[in-house]
Amino acid sequence: MRDAILTLPGSKIREVANAGLGRSDVLAFWFGESDEVTPEPVRQAAADSLMRGETFYSHNLGLPELRQDIAAYVSQQHGEVDIDRIAVTSSGVTALMLATQLLAGAGDEVVAVVPVWPNLTAQPAILGARVTRVPLRPSGGSDGGVWRLDLDELRAAVTERTRVLLVNAPNNPTGWTLTRAEQQALLEHCRRTGTWIVADEVYERIYFGGAACAPSMLDIAAADDRLIVIGSFSKSFLMTGWRLGWLVLPRGHLEAAGKLLEFNSSCAPVFVQRGGQAALALAQDFVPGLVARLQACRDRLVTGLQRLPGVTVASPPGGMYAFFRVEGEDDSLALAKRLVAEHGLGLAPGVAFGPEGEGWLRWCFASRDPARLDLGLARLAAAIRL
Repeated sequence: MRDAILTLPGSKIREVANAGLGRSDVLAFWFGESDEVTPEPVRQAAADSLMRGETFYSHNLGLPELRQDIAAYVSQQHGEVDIDRIAVTSSGVTALMLATQLLAGAGDEVVAVVPVWPNLTAQPAILGARVTRVPLRPSGGSDGGVWRLDLDELRAAVTERTRVLLVNAPNNPTGWTLTRAEQQALLEHCRRTGTWIVADEVYERIYFGGAACAPSMLDIAAADDRLIVIGSFSKSFLMTGWRLGWLVLPRGHLEAAGKLLEFNSSCAPVFVQRGGQAALALAQDFVPGLVARLQACRDRLVTGLQRLPGVTVASPPGGMYAFFRVEGEDDSLALAKRLVAEHGLGLAPGVAFGPEGEGWLRWCFASRDPARLDLGLARLAAAIRL
């Protein structure tokens, strides 16, 4: 077996979760998903598809009608995007892997903004690429540790040798979101260096900045820029278990994506794609309500955390996570395991998102019952007092 695979670190979130799975007393906030089920019209559309016998292969790139729906949905948010730039994938993480396979190989240089969901940095490593990490840093002070990007540091890291820049914004785990000025600066710099940008924007609709979605690279990029944008049904439509995503590619690159889809998953299941169509049909009514509920949960949790002694936390502008640290607790994995074992509180250790997250914890606040957040806060408070 290849050394690159043998040396891949296991999931530290799963390590914590495995210590608490099966215990009915554990409040689980460790995974990045809501505890709400997928909307009924989406489930019904998939069930109807199965009953019609739609159990066969579809086009590698996805059902044409779903691709058209995605193109219309993306265009509504970001300006005209044609169907010939859309590829349907079996999950957002598959879309990320396909983008990585399209662009990076052994020995290539990839730069990633971190801390970040570990799949983004593991995928190029699996392919033999070299990953350079550029950290976000908490500002500290009265703002509770808002995370910020040093543009000069990133520009220094991205050179003519850099094949790909990976950016996840809104960010998992910090909630950091690129400003329009930062996006423009990155795009202009990468145009000069010839670097591809892979923008993981799966949390774009879960944005609390007063707009329908977070700033997107698609808002400012040309159709032939070296930009691939990742989308997913998982977060905004409560479809994590369905495994359905998409790629927005530059013009002229769809055929190459179709080849890779054939060799990875062939195609997404038709009945899952029918669910995706139903999700997009209800997006205008459903997504704003979901975001409002998530914002209420965010405010409730962050306010509670800020009241606890020794806790540093900023209110995230996007995503579904509070990223916080407890004074004097520098080993996030040990702390997360202790919280599960002794207090029945399941959180993700910050080190799971890279060394830049060490000492921090991630709390997914996507809960249909906000009272669960209060109970979790009480258990954290009890642990801190010990």
